[in-house]
Amino acid sequence: MSDQRYEIRIAGSGGQGVILAAVIVGEALALYEEGLNVVQTQAYGPEARGGASKAEVIVSREKIDYPKATNPNLQVILTQKACDEYVHDASPNSVVIVDDFFVTEPPKINANVYSLPIVRTAREEIGREIVTNMVALGTLARILESWDLAKPESIRKAILDRVPKGTEELNSKAFELGYKLMKEKL
Repeated sequence: MSDQRYEIRIAGSGGQGVILAAVIVGEALALYEEGLNVVQTQAYGPEARGGASKAEVIVSREKIDYPKATNPNLQVILTQKACDEYVHDASPNSVVIVDDFFVTEPPKINANVYSLPIVRTAREEIGREIVTNMVALGTLARILESWDLAKPESIRKAILDRVPKGTEELNSKAFELGYKLMKEKL
């Protein structure tokens, strides 16, 4: 990785675990990867559950002078409302991963857009939509790995540190399925 600043955004609806996913990414990068500076921020509408929400992680080998994303290099977007609200500031040639169920109009922007069955994978292969954020983390982990920014094991370890006891296997499986979804595209 160069000294470049990387901006990561996860966006969706309140209740989808967007903020937890970003916290996990931030912890994985800060605790399990060497020499990185990391800042994590979040924002959500007043309705909290059901409203658009986003959480961001900024990562760099240099000092971070501004803690918010201005032109994200990587976005994972889980709803159409969040897509409409947040995708417009994507960095040119960035990566945008959208859920193919809730994002019915993928963005037409100067980015590498991947429409993946994130929610459907959680529902159909795991049987629990509550792990949508873990499937999303798997897709994100594959991108970070391809950029030599983070090892998937770092994110998996951060997941296991955060999820409730007794749900580790469920969350790990969701993460692996998400990773596989993105690996098939790269």
